[in-house]
Amino acid sequence: MIADFFFVLFAVMAIGGATAMVFARNPLASLLYLVMAFFALSGIFVLLDAHFIAAVNLIVYAGAILVLFLFVIMLLNLGRTEKSDLRGPLYRIIGIVVAGAFFGLLLVMLRGGHATSMAGGMGQATIDAMLESQGAVGIVAEPMFRSYLVPFEITSLLLLVAIVGAIVLARRKAP
Repeated sequence: MIADFFFVLFAVMAIGGATAMVFARNPLASLLYLVMAFFALSGIFVLLDAHFIAAVNLIVYAGAILVLFLFVIMLLNLGRTEKSDLRGPLYRIIGIVVAGAFFGLLLVMLRGGHATSMAGGMGQATIDAMLESQGAVGIVAEPMFRSYLVPFEITSLLLLVAIVGAIVLARRKAP
């Protein structure tokens, strides 16, 4: 039941972040919305017991590539031409409430002893048998290229669209 709640929460965050990224007027705000969408997608991957893909999504996409996007935005000096999308006390209140809710949930989970293992409920004997039969690379590659290939490729396509959008924004300033 709680997993269903978090799935819906992460799905709404991912769709809302992606939609806000497309419609944001400020490139920096658009980048922040993209970060929110990537974090939500990583949360969905964790709920699907794809911890490695969630970590790769955060490290590679939300970490390295978005830092590169931020560098390009700052290099192109796409400054403030219109009002910011992130303004007003309403956004601050929403941010404080969401951060407090996540912090409270974290405290409840830590006190309640809801420690989840990286094995997804498998015993050590099952993991050892899988390692012996498939090897470490096979254990990671099989779910990545069979079960979770479509979401992983959709994330790659989203990045390609963002790169094309950055190029379009850069060319619009040229004479």
